[in-house]
Amino acid sequence: MDSQTVAGAPCWVSLLARELPAAQTFYGDVLGWTYRPAGLGEDFTVALSDGMAVAGIGALASSLQVAVSWTPYFAVSDVDEAAARIRERGATVAVGPLAFHSGRAALATDPDGAAFGIWEGAVRSDWTVGRGSAPAWLELRTRDTLDAARFYGQVLGWAPEKEDGFTLVHEEDHAVLRQDGQIVAKIRGGAVQATPDPLMRPRWHVYFRVPEVSGSVAAALNGGGALVAPGNVAPDLRETSLRETSLREATLRDPDGALFTVTSG
Repeated sequence: MDSQTVAGAPCWVSLLARELPAAQTFYGDVLGWTYRPAGLGEDFTVALSDGMAVAGIGALASSLQVAVSWTPYFAVSDVDEAAARIRERGATVAVGPLAFHSGRAALATDPDGAAFGIWEGAVRSDWTVGRGSAPAWLELRTRDTLDAARFYGQVLGWAPEKEDGFTLVHEEDHAVLRQDGQIVAKIRGGAVQATPDPLMRPRWHVYFRVPEVSGSVAAALNGGGALVAPGNVAPDLRETSLRETSLREATLRDPDGALFTVTSG
């Protein structure tokens, strides 16, 4: 881990897609991304915004037999120790730890079933949630805020008061993870594990900042995606109508079912 990386920090987000070219086309149209090879083989690519790295897309969902989803990764000093802490607390390490040329990773699910990754190794020093090209913020939607905060605090080292690193502060019905005053993640309760509605199930959710939400929604609909929220916008609106609709935030589903939110905030 390089000197600028803090243990427990969100260090990357990645989409486990079924088909890489189709995913690249969809997100290129919706978010304006371009791509370059990730150096991890032909099934991996790095998404770029104005030439800066945003996220990874890997065509691995079918081979790993996991759902297509956006997944955050958190930096750890020792992936084996972190994996052991995850298992000790009733959660699951679904994949790995696996070795890559620049580090080691594992894919896990927390006790409520929300998927996340852990990463030991080199990270991008120019990638920080809430700044630059990185996602605007991450949000865990979970069954119980206090239980989730306790789990991630023990696994990743988040604590209410620390001189350095991250502080996890409870605010009414949710918790906020900050670094240097910058919000990098939120934890909200009320999710239901058994519900058929994916929006209500426990999961990590990624927010991407875009210059025009309505334009991204129109591109998603044209590309075979769906508008999940807000529900007051008809899903069959044409692009011209959407561009006349003032939206500050919208949750979308890509053609493979992965959920994400675009925001102008």
